[in-house]
Amino acid sequence: MNQRKLVRPKSISYAKWGYIFILPFFLVYIVFSFYPMITTFYYSFFENYNQGLTTIGPNFVGFQNYANLFKPNEGRFEILEYTKNTMIMWVLGAVPQFVFSLLLAVIFTSARLKIKGQRFFKTVIYMPNLIMAAAYSMLFYVVFSEVGPVGMLCKTLISPDFVVFQSVGASRGVIAFINFLMWFGNTTIMLMAGIMGIDQSLFEAAAIDGANGRQVFFRITLPLLAPIFVYVAITSLIGGLQMFDVPQIIGGTTGAPNGSTRTLIMWLNNVVTGNAKDYGKGGAISVLIFIITGVLSFIVYKTMVKGDSTPKNTKRRIKNDLL
Repeated sequence: MNQRKLVRPKSISYAKWGYIFILPFFLVYIVFSFYPMITTFYYSFFENYNQGLTTIGPNFVGFQNYANLFKPNEGRFEILEYTKNTMIMWVLGAVPQFVFSLLLAVIFTSARLKIKGQRFFKTVIYMPNLIMAAAYSMLFYVVFSEVGPVGMLCKTLISPDFVVFQSVGASRGVIAFINFLMWFGNTTIMLMAGIMGIDQSLFEAAAIDGANGRQVFFRITLPLLAPIFVYVAITSLIGGLQMFDVPQIIGGTTGAPNGSTRTLIMWLNNVVTGNAKDYGKGGAISVLIFIITGVLSFIVYKTMVKGDSTPKNTKRRIKNDLL
């Protein structure tokens, strides 16, 4: 008996189309991000600056540019001072932002409160993020200036000689407040999305077991929201270390008063765009900012993520706690 050989039709593979669709992203990333990062790291080992009308370099100097960053300049360690300024202004804006955004996210997603018009509130709280930081900064600069309404009110309530932008604490506070207003809406929406992604059966089980709102928040919402919260915290940290436009407008290029509002990126901008145009030192500063960002992000991650934080194991621990 002749047996006919069954010939199966060749299956069509669509996997290659996935690679084709993501190829433009990688091409743009390599050309405009990865290659500049490599060249920045490379030229950070070279001496390359202007001295009057004469260009010095590029001459290979090894780690000399990095060593110069940790040498005092007129008695000031600039790298430490500007890192401190950047972190202080970021913390002043980020901590209230996280607390306020988390509170709004819990309120808007609460099944007990059942707040209507969530789309409207999402739009309203996100709108400040759509306004340019420069426009925000100019508005606050005018309002808090010596002849502005808030500036004149401060003179009346505090002291006739008080000027907001001549006070270190007030200047940093205004910059932090601007960053808070700009980004709390984005953070709120991210946290709301995280809360709405939590399995509702956990909240129902907690309600059946008689858990109050405080117990539900600290035992269910926060543990399961940890991955989103870590993402928000790290991205906020990265943005804070790259703070430039707001303090540049409020404090000027010198970071008034007394350089207290000058950030790392402002320092970098002054180095590469000033009279000297020291590209070697600028490259070293860029690499150092990259290292600082990586170290601080790792610290934030290890601080906020403890043990096995996978959703499955986290849910198992929560169910055991409720039982």
